[in-house]
Amino acid sequence: MRRTAMKETNKLSGDFTQGNIAVKLLKFMIPVLGALVLQAMYGAVDLLVIGQFGTSAGISAVATGGNIINLVTFVITALTMGVTVVISRYLGEKHNERIGAVIGGAICFFLLFAAVIMVVLLVFAPTFAGLLNAPAEAFDLTVTYVRICGAGIVFVIAYNVISGIFRGLGNSTLPLIFVAIACVVNIVGDLLFVAVCKMDVAGAALATILAQAVSVVLSILIIRKQSLPFHMHRQDIRFNSEIGSFFKVGAPIALQEFLTNLSFLILCAIVNGIGLEASSGYGIAQKVVAFVMLIPSSLMQSMYAFVAQNVGAGQELRSRKAMHTGMVIGGGLGILIFSMAFFFGNVPSRLFTSDASYIARSAEYLKGFSPEAILTCIVFSYIGYFNGHGKTLPVMLQGISASFLVRVPLSYLFSLKDGANLTDIGVAVPLASVYGIVFFTIWYLVYTRKGEKVSL
Repeated sequence: MRRTAMKETNKLSGDFTQGNIAVKLLKFMIPVLGALVLQAMYGAVDLLVIGQFGTSAGISAVATGGNIINLVTFVITALTMGVTVVISRYLGEKHNERIGAVIGGAICFFLLFAAVIMVVLLVFAPTFAGLLNAPAEAFDLTVTYVRICGAGIVFVIAYNVISGIFRGLGNSTLPLIFVAIACVVNIVGDLLFVAVCKMDVAGAALATILAQAVSVVLSILIIRKQSLPFHMHRQDIRFNSEIGSFFKVGAPIALQEFLTNLSFLILCAIVNGIGLEASSGYGIAQKVVAFVMLIPSSLMQSMYAFVAQNVGAGQELRSRKAMHTGMVIGGGLGILIFSMAFFFGNVPSRLFTSDASYIARSAEYLKGFSPEAILTCIVFSYIGYFNGHGKTLPVMLQGISASFLVRVPLSYLFSLKDGANLTDIGVAVPLASVYGIVFFTIWYLVYTRKGEKVSL
């Protein structure tokens, strides 16, 4: 009985401190990638169903409203990265007894955070829609989408916290199962509420939240049947000192994500100001971009846990090798994705609409954006490395400066060109990543040459 429990526990946690780095990294990364693919399908399915069964203004509303909700989701994901890093560190240090307190503190912190975010989205939805220059035809629909998603934001937060905990334990399979459940429910809900009940944007938002709720409930039931590599007690669920541990790591990451995605909202506002056609085309392109960014994002999330566990075990050299391995793997896959986005951007765009002008505008943006598929793999490997060490200052500085010194100014500047199109605006994104690579390379070389150990 004891041996069986040990085997189950080992399945729920992964040891990254030994074995082939590429194999271990890929083994962990593939389920993370699968989960991100399914998450990307949320917004994609919403837009696809709206495009086929809803209104033209609904496409712009889901795209604009989705950008607002994505901003919140990215901040939540970044905060939970702090939980992931601290749990991975404790596993590497063999301090499993502290994990229960980390999770208990996270439950209290994120419940309070969910309440605040819900109120903000419900009250200020019209303000956000106005700031993003939502086209007049889509303004009210955008507000509706944001408010429905805001009302159910607690389920979005719960999913991300649960997933962050298991990735910290070195297990990326259970988060994949949780999001797969949500994805199936979301597809069924979209077809029911939008195609059958004709609820348009409100139906798409309701399907998204319902899917998250079902996923969270079923994930809790699944977890209760697992043997975990730590013990958690009722008294652990309180505001404790471990909140400071993961908040210290997660807060700078969250601030960087907030400001980075704020820059993309500004870019969205610039495009929305051009008109409904450009707004809808850009919105469609953003759904394709979500898939383009899957490899870099899965690589970054995997790097957090991989590096943090090795740092906890005192294996700095192995953590550096992991970063370099990630760059090679991600860059190789990025070349293929770049080619598809640059030359065939109109193909995936056709999945979301039959309007030729929207498809053309989407392909325009993807052509300019496409180098990002390669460059971001390098940037995100650096980010995973530094954040895995808890060294969040360079990540925050790079994110802020790349956004507001490069991406936003260049997007606005390119939009002012005579005959400017979405390709011109899209080019600003990979140029910001070129800056990021230079920034991180200098920071990395300075620290390694001085022989200073990046520490938690």
